[in-house]
Amino acid sequence: MAETLLIPTPWDTAALGMPTWELGEYSESALRLATGAAGHYTIKVDPLADKALLAEFGFYYCDTLIEPFCSENKLRNYERPGMDVHRQPEPDEVLQICDGAFSYGRFHRDFNLSKAAADLRYLNWTKQLLAQQQVYGLYWQGRLGGFIAYSDNNLVLHAVAPDCRGKGLAKYWWSAVCKELFHSGQKEIKSSISAGNMAVLNLYASLGFSFRNPNDVYHRYVP
Repeated sequence: MAETLLIPTPWDTAALGMPTWELGEYSESALRLATGAAGHYTIKVDPLADKALLAEFGFYYCDTLIEPFCSENKLRNYERPGMDVHRQPEPDEVLQICDGAFSYGRFHRDFNLSKAAADLRYLNWTKQLLAQQQVYGLYWQGRLGGFIAYSDNNLVLHAVAPDCRGKGLAKYWWSAVCKELFHSGQKEIKSSISAGNMAVLNLYASLGFSFRNPNDVYHRYVP
């Protein structure tokens, strides 16, 4: 029973340098398991849930995640000369874009964790996705300007280089990647984003995505 209430997350352990878990349900029995061993704990709860138990057991708010989703007939088509997407971009170029790109991530916003450890988590994840050949390179005039990593129909990780941000380029890249995934047979494309990241939220809205499944994310750190 404890195995389903307290689930190890070894990928986070590798980056944070401490034991890490995600709670499988919001209950007193699950929360009580997070009071023993030293390490870092995560739980995701409905935004309207009573948060009294979380406060009682020392959990603190980190983020609210929402799920953008879109079907092929709802996707807006954007095209522009000089914009292109390719699979299997140069790994070193992709990893350079990771540096400082994920400041809205919940691990970056957790005051108990170092920014270096949070950066390492996303760097490791990107390396894994590159090894699995699940990354699109986003090119502007022949130069890599960002990337989108995916798993099946899920856009799991994405970033744009600093000098390409704020120029209205992203909607062309996202539109092209989504079209490729639909052409591969996907019926729906989804992602997961921080509700506080307004630039990305507005990007998905401009592409015709709707939003569902909000979750408040709480952490607990036991030194």
